[in-house]
Amino acid sequence: MTIPILLSALAMTLIVGVRYLIASGGFDLATRLRCPGLYHGMGRQIRMEIGWSLASAAVYGVPAGIVAWGWQNRGWTLIYTDVHAYPLWYLPLSVLLYLLAHDTWFYWTHRLMHRPRWFRIAHAVHHASRPPTAWAAMSFHWVEALTGAIVIPALVFAVPIHAAALGVVLTVMTVMGVTNHMGWEIFPRWLVHGPAGRWLITASHHQRHHDRYRCNYGLYFRFWDRLCGTDAGLGGFAR
Repeated sequence: MTIPILLSALAMTLIVGVRYLIASGGFDLATRLRCPGLYHGMGRQIRMEIGWSLASAAVYGVPAGIVAWGWQNRGWTLIYTDVHAYPLWYLPLSVLLYLLAHDTWFYWTHRLMHRPRWFRIAHAVHHASRPPTAWAAMSFHWVEALTGAIVIPALVFAVPIHAAALGVVLTVMTVMGVTNHMGWEIFPRWLVHGPAGRWLITASHHQRHHDRYRCNYGLYFRFWDRLCGTDAGLGGFAR
């Protein structure tokens, strides 16, 4: 049993690492086409971000691989593949539930990481990216990576979700993680500055976090920031 679990953990680590390289590499290319010169002179920082991110891929991959093995071989989780096992309306609802739960976990652990002790121990690695690039989405100290690595594997034991819907959650997580750090706003102005933008986090919102540190802690939604008085609005991208 040990060898299959280890192989599953290794396979998932490779999947997470390759997914990171493809997503960040794609948005890095988009950045170089959309904003030529934005990453000029940042080669050393980008190499650091890639190094920390690939290390984080192992932290994310190991628990995910163990849970994936348990799901396929022991039926450990509430992941299902029969689309009719639950009403069809539950498919989008399950995605929303996962995003809300993940966002809540991220907000409070992120605030914890900004406490002086935890910032020195772990979160300073992420904020060493000044300004962050498309490669910084997973640039974490292993302690911080561990706080992020357990949330989705834990949720699949508590909240039923179709395998395809889980794929949507992981895709949203990857895209938002990269686009919030790449140094320019990918979403249209009408969304960012419109009613939806008051509740959704975009690069403009997260940029202010990297400028001021003690605000804008959310991942997907501005709900907790607005409720707790830590929402400092949208930032700019002046270098």
